Amino acid sequence: MKLIVGLGNPGAKYAANRHNIGFMAVDRIAADHGFSPWKARFQGLVSEGRLGAERVVLLKPQTFMNLSGQSVGEAMRYLKLTPADVIVMHDELDLAPGKCRVKQGGGHAGHNGLRSIHQHVGAEYGRVRLGIGHPGHKDRVAGHVLSDFAKADGDWLDDLLRGVSDGAKALAAGDGPRFQNAVAARMQPARNSGTRPVAEKPAPAPAAPAEPASLPDKLRQLTDRFRQR
Repeated sequence: MKLIVGLGNPGAKYAANRHNIGFMAVDRIAADHGFSPWKARFQGLVSEGRLGAERVVLLKPQTFMNLSGQSVGEAMRYLKLTPADVIVMHDELDLAPGKCRVKQGGGHAGHNGLRSIHQHVGAEYGRVRLGIGHPGHKDRVAGHVLSDFAKADGDWLDDLLRGVSDGAKALAAGDGPRFQNAVAARMQPARNSGTRPVAEKPAPAPAAPAEPASLPDKLRQLTDRFRQR
């Protein structure tokens, strides 16, 4: 069994925030793969289903971001899972918008949700880092993550979430590279449609130069000119 956690803040006020991209990702997986309706459990919302051969529990902590570890820890203990069975999807400032990276273990890099999970379950869980870009200065970070995605972000965001859903079976199976390939295929679709380019028509051959008029013809032309005068 795998526990896939999407990080975010509960409530309509935060639903479209950049900080809630983890919620958006697990929502897309649940919708696309026929998971059960969301229900309250483990201080969060839970949806259950299968990804390939793997039984999966999706979790959206409802504790607010800074206390996410309480929900994740409770779910882990009840389901008798280890940190290696947990995958956390979260926003990542240090990746350009639309970029996605899979990581196992490591630090929390100042992310409050990850910091809380570290405190409750340790650091050895998996992460799916979903790039939202950096505002350019640390003083603008809070406003950046707690503001909604712009309309201009709509296309790449939809492609990213679809890619996450496309690769979800590979992710649950532990195949990080195949998961990332699925995301990349959505973000950078092949430009070649598979059809051969239409061959250019050959340029028409230059017309053969006209043969010079013979001497009798020239005389006849001169005679005609004089008659017309």
